[in-house]
Amino acid sequence: MVFKYGKKDKLKSKKDIELLFTEGKAVTVYPLRLIYLKTEFDDGSILKTGVSVSKRLHKTAVARNRIKRLLREAYRLNKPLYFNNSSTPYAFMILYLSKDGTTFDKLNYSMKSLFEKFNNKTSG
Repeated sequence: MVFKYGKKDKLKSKKDIELLFTEGKAVTVYPLRLIYLKTEFDDGSILKTGVSVSKRLHKTAVARNRIKRLLREAYRLNKPLYFNNSSTPYAFMILYLSKDGTTFDKLNYSMKSLFEKFNNKTSG
């Protein structure tokens, strides 16, 4: 299992992000929401993921950056467990919805639940 979240795994294209928000579907496990869209990538990637924390709910950049770091780490650790056998390319955006701060353990548990709900929704 490869526990990486490298440059080619990050969703950075403005066009892809706009398409994701206009045509994507969503799965929610509070405090996380996963917006996903089945798509093709030029570089042959299977998954591209971005994370986002609302500026309106978390005023300081320090708080937003800490939550984004925790989100990326929880994603990185859980990605191989849920998506190693996946051959369908998806674009993901993970949003943090809560006003409160969080711990890594709570976020990791929510991320696992979110991926399980996503797998159930897409496979069934």
